[in-house]
Amino acid sequence: MSWLYLAALLFSLTGMVVLDRRFRLFFWSDARRASIVLPAGVLFFLLWDLAGIGLGIFFRGPSPYVTGLVVAPEVPLEEIAFLALLCYLTMNVFAAVTRVLMRGTHP
Repeated sequence: MSWLYLAALLFSLTGMVVLDRRFRLFFWSDARRASIVLPAGVLFFLLWDLAGIGLGIFFRGPSPYVTGLVVAPEVPLEEIAFLALLCYLTMNVFAAVTRVLMRGTHP
């Protein structure tokens, strides 16, 4: 059992939190909205994964870098962390780009 991939995901999530706090992008801009949007995004993609697993499209392959712990059939623990990172990154990028574009339209 290796925790390398999960550790890398958690390290990356920590980086998202640091960037968010530094530039007040997502949670530090509107914690209430972020507390709804992030879990909703993770849930959407988790349901997407489960549909793909049910259709035989997605499956968990062997890897020396994962824990081997699963939260559901064919859904490794790392998938939850990956989906959280994906959604958090998306919202941080969206907030940053929106801020830059708004700054350009309002002198």
